[in-house]
Amino acid sequence: MKISRRTFLGVSAASLLAATGESIEAKIPKILKSEKNGDSLKIKFLGTGSAGGRGKNGLGRRHSSILVDDGFLIDFTAESGDMIPEGVHPEIIFYTHSHKDHFNAADAIALGIKKVYLSHTWYDIAVKAFKDAAKKAGAQVPDITPVYPGMPVMVHGVSVLPLWANHPTEYAMEEAQIYLLEKGGVRLLYATDTSGIPGRSARIIGIDSHYPGYGITALIMEATMGVGHDTDFRMFCHSSVAMVERTVTVLLNTKRLHLSPGEKVYITHMSRSLHGSQAELDATLPAPLQAAHDGLEVLFTAPEE
Repeated sequence: MKISRRTFLGVSAASLLAATGESIEAKIPKILKSEKNGDSLKIKFLGTGSAGGRGKNGLGRRHSSILVDDGFLIDFTAESGDMIPEGVHPEIIFYTHSHKDHFNAADAIALGIKKVYLSHTWYDIAVKAFKDAAKKAGAQVPDITPVYPGMPVMVHGVSVLPLWANHPTEYAMEEAQIYLLEKGGVRLLYATDTSGIPGRSARIIGIDSHYPGYGITALIMEATMGVGHDTDFRMFCHSSVAMVERTVTVLLNTKRLHLSPGEKVYITHMSRSLHGSQAELDATLPAPLQAAHDGLEVLFTAPEE
């Protein structure tokens, strides 16, 4: 039986909505404020570099990856493995997208990852990669769960909300993701890789001033391009220091970013060729921006308001 493209698209959309438990009429929830219970959220930057990584000479920044509350990872390659604290053995990982500086099935299996979360848009690709890697290593395939934008997952007491990023990959249907991490009164947006923050994600997060929302209490955002590199061709897929600065200015002006006293906004995913040294970054970045570095550990707390 032949099926028209219009019919196919209609059936596909209906099937997806049924699978996710959503409906056409579902509306974005109004997030006004998180409950404050004194919790804090610990982030360790295992890597803060872009695709170039450390390079053959071993210098520079490792591939971007974070460890959350010593319990789970967002992105990981073996290049950042030496930054995991001794005695800490994360078994859960969330991936932002399939690019090899963020996703490596063999590295995850070698690390002992048992549970994987990633966008439903490249689930089949990931399953194949993990099956191939597991077979080669003589190991078991981790449990791989597809996630959907706007549908949170609770892991180790942290709500992990996947959202849309503005970052294409080689797969036409893949949607890269950014994540909102929430624990008590802490609402941290981890935004890498992405060119700015897409409007539909901003609305769900609560930072779109057209829509009721409390916003966020902390921000980690990629700045692949450094100061003076706003015209770099990577602008369609990545953010610059200037873009992060503008984002922070808008969020502060609209009272959608509630920083604790002395807290910084951290930039990550920095290109070796488009940024100076850590000392140069520390001396030139405008407040409240600060360049993260490999191994940096930050404890985010809810602001007293």
